[in-house]
Amino acid sequence: MSEYPTFQHGSSRFDQSTFLGRFRHFLDVIDPSTLFVTEKRLQESVELLRRFKQGTLPPGVTDAQLWQAQKIKQAIIHPDTGEKILMPFRMSGFIPFGTPVVVGLLLPNQTLVSTIFWQWLNQSHNACVNYCNRNASKPAPASKFVQGYLGAVTSAVSIAVGLNVLIRRASRFSPTTRLLVQRFIPFPAVASANVCNVVLMRHSELSEGISVLDDNGNVVGTSKVAARHALLETALTRMVLPMPILVLPPLIMTVLEKLPLLQRHRRLVLPVHSLVCLAAFGLALPLAISLFPQMSQIGVNELEPEIAAATDCKIVTYNKGL
Repeated sequence: MSEYPTFQHGSSRFDQSTFLGRFRHFLDVIDPSTLFVTEKRLQESVELLRRFKQGTLPPGVTDAQLWQAQKIKQAIIHPDTGEKILMPFRMSGFIPFGTPVVVGLLLPNQTLVSTIFWQWLNQSHNACVNYCNRNASKPAPASKFVQGYLGAVTSAVSIAVGLNVLIRRASRFSPTTRLLVQRFIPFPAVASANVCNVVLMRHSELSEGISVLDDNGNVVGTSKVAARHALLETALTRMVLPMPILVLPPLIMTVLEKLPLLQRHRRLVLPVHSLVCLAAFGLALPLAISLFPQMSQIGVNELEPEIAAATDCKIVTYNKGL
């Protein structure tokens, strides 16, 4: 198979039925180089795809150019609203803008104030990413965004602060053990808050339902069952995402900080810590979001009766969101 197969509008150039195919697809989705695409380049990509759909492509356009145009459009423009996603809240901006927050979460010897600050900042970023990459086939009031934001921040801060207090009161732990355990505290706080964040930020999908599509991409109805599947799949990815990010760096830094170089030059600890977090984040994000395809499929017999009555298809598709 060539690097660029025959272009198919709206499809991925990688096999979405396999984990490896989804992993390669999402490496494209999170590619930070798309953050530097100019407005002129974006409009050229949109126009090229429009002409492809109309069958009026100019001669000489290659499959590689069409796949690149689609990559740019999908990285910047929301598939349901057709609007540009703000740069810090695109999936391609998740690692560059999120890494400083991860470094802050994992700093040793956190005070109560710093714990609250970094958890608040992390969930603020997550809330905006979840909202901007949601399934937006049905409109949702701004109050849902505020509800999700407050719920996620409250849960993250409460768990993190509670665990910190418990560790500080655990007199049987040696200072070294206590420091190591404190470094792992962000993981349960962030994992639980991430799930809370997704559910509350996208709660309206459960009550309103989301659009499901037939084989031709036509909307055949609105399904609350598909919405539950979409939220469950997204919540699972948000539970998996923090594991490598918040578990690996503390383990690695515990070893690296014992090296003579870092013992002699303590100023190097933070830069090394940041690089370790960046590497863990770069690995964790594509692995987590590759667990499920963005455009997921579900059997019509699992959905509401009115969906089955509206189509002859056995399988329909829905946008899970990211």
